[in-house]
Amino acid sequence: MEEGEQQHAAGPAAGPEQGLPKPKFAPLTSYELNGKKIEFRRVPVPQHRMTPLKNSWLALYKPVTENLKLDMRMNLKTRKVEVKTTPETPDAGNLQRAADFIHAYILGFEVQDAIALLRLDDLYIECFEVKDVKTLRGEHLARCIGRMAGRNGKTKFTIENATRTRIVLADTRIHILGSFQNIRAARDSICALILGSPAGKVYSKLHSVTARLSQSY
Repeated sequence: MEEGEQQHAAGPAAGPEQGLPKPKFAPLTSYELNGKKIEFRRVPVPQHRMTPLKNSWLALYKPVTENLKLDMRMNLKTRKVEVKTTPETPDAGNLQRAADFIHAYILGFEVQDAIALLRLDDLYIECFEVKDVKTLRGEHLARCIGRMAGRNGKTKFTIENATRTRIVLADTRIHILGSFQNIRAARDSICALILGSPAGKVYSKLHSVTARLSQSY
């Protein structure tokens, strides 16, 4: 009897609360989630990349400002490209993507290749030097760079197409853009060339590696 009375007493009080509509709140923007703070990234530009940057400025500026909703400018005093968030920026991660995109172009990648960093999440850039693999000097170093590039760039293009990566040979520095597995395959081939393996041997090994990679996809 007591349980019935308790249920009867609780019934009328609970009724109006159940009938109230649930409040609907608009999701917080990235700007509000960050406490309405403006964040910056600064990408230094070496002297030899200033002219290419000027020539390709619009191609870099449009994706960053129109697609990622960020502000971008060139600071000529400090020689740095400055990128900052705005209240309209939809995602906080866009700032780092834009910085990676600009950094990739400054390293020597084409705009069409670097822009993939904005569209895909699993792309990375790996950088290393010839001396990290083997200490070479003088003519030995020059021959090593020639082995990596090949005649008219044939060896470099073959490695790029086989591993689905993009490679920049900047003097003794090598920069590779691609997914984790593909970078590893390209890096192993380049390291073999640095250590003195002939291009034909590297091609045959690369063929088996790429066949295994395509099966994993």
